[in-house]
Amino acid sequence: MRLKMCSIHVKDPAAAHAFYTGTLGFDTLMAMPEYNLYIIKNPGADDTATGLLLEPSDNPIGANYMNAVYGAGMPAVVLGVPDVRAEYERLLAAGVVFKGEPAEDPSGISAVFDDGCGNFVQLHQD
Repeated sequence: MRLKMCSIHVKDPAAAHAFYTGTLGFDTLMAMPEYNLYIIKNPGADDTATGLLLEPSDNPIGANYMNAVYGAGMPAVVLGVPDVRAEYERLLAAGVVFKGEPAEDPSGISAVFDDGCGNFVQLHQD
């Protein structure tokens, strides 16, 4: 058994796909714009990689969940990077809005940003 796919609710799957691929650097695993279906994968991963479905939040349950998590300031997903501070600088230069500068705690170094699609995303140093 392995993790095949997970999802995050987003306000606009096409806009989220553009952000996650164009700004963050993920690859497209599947894109079917006519169905509002977008799945991304880790950069350079093959097509058996775990996918992240950019789930439309057009269902009231999904929208309520997304908005509640966002309203609580909680990250919807955690992304691993080798150097949080370097990634913070790169994304900041690209116009990404962070909740604060990278910080270190017992779990490691992390920083949280707004994906502009209804979610906070945490970067965590590998």
